[in-house]
Amino acid sequence: MGGVKGFIEGGIASIVAGCSTHPLDLIKVRMQLQGEAQGPNAAAQNLRPSLAFQTNSTPSSTVRLRQATAARIGPVATGIRIFKTEGFRALFSGVSATVLRQTLYSTTRMGIYDILKHKWTDKETNTMPLARKILAGLIAGGIGAAVGNPADVAMVRMQADGRLPLSQRRNYTSVVDALARMTKQEGITSLWRGSSMTVNRAMLVTASQLASYDQIKETILAKGWMKDGLCTHVVASFSAGFVAAVVSNPVDVIKTRVMNMKVVPGQRPPYTGALDCAMKTVKAEGPMALYKGFIPTISRQGPFTVVLFVTLEQVRKLLKNF
Repeated sequence: MGGVKGFIEGGIASIVAGCSTHPLDLIKVRMQLQGEAQGPNAAAQNLRPSLAFQTNSTPSSTVRLRQATAARIGPVATGIRIFKTEGFRALFSGVSATVLRQTLYSTTRMGIYDILKHKWTDKETNTMPLARKILAGLIAGGIGAAVGNPADVAMVRMQADGRLPLSQRRNYTSVVDALARMTKQEGITSLWRGSSMTVNRAMLVTASQLASYDQIKETILAKGWMKDGLCTHVVASFSAGFVAAVVSNPVDVIKTRVMNMKVVPGQRPPYTGALDCAMKTVKAEGPMALYKGFIPTISRQGPFTVVLFVTLEQVRKLLKNF
């Protein structure tokens, strides 16, 4: 029961955290897609590099630069614009996919990490070296991402749909509809589109998030700075969220763009893969484009990680005797 309990505890905590921070995740996705050409063959020259110096521009290029600059807005303004143009419900677009994603991806990674943690913890000192925590996170994250990738693709598409012109919107009614239509129209392999990036990101997030949480919590308790309670859990979890955001944001931007790209039969796809997407993004928008959406990422990753671990600690207390 011990091994199964880790999956149950992690699953409950992940679903609660995912649903409660879904609007922040949606805003992050929209911001990561800012500056990206929306059509399959749209030219990249109308994109303004993130790091650019003043040059003598022709009037038409100046207009394009101003339009691109104006199109890029912050997380608060993005949220307000979504609310005004699409309504309150739009902030929860794709929440069904989030539930499925957390059920598949997070439940798997949390459960496997818990198993490895118990297996690799020193029985005498009751501690596990940081290197082993990171390794456990890498393994758990990779397996979890492979299992949950279809839900991840559906979630990204449902969250991004509102930014497209009406004629180009997919208008998925639910995560089941999204998965069914993707399989029918683009083939079953489309459900694992961007899976290499998803796996890489999940390995980085899980290793940095879970390992840093355990390490920071252990350090706080060992140094006697705080007692094992809510304050300790909040401090350790928010710190872990910040570490995870810094490590994963570049991979997350590329993953979002690859998953969201619209493939038109008979036409060349916008990106041939993750590396191609990364190179085109940096070339067209500058290297700082890989940290697009970082503010909403940390704004979402922080609360998500806090809710995740605080809920997890409480669920563990409730299920302690089972």
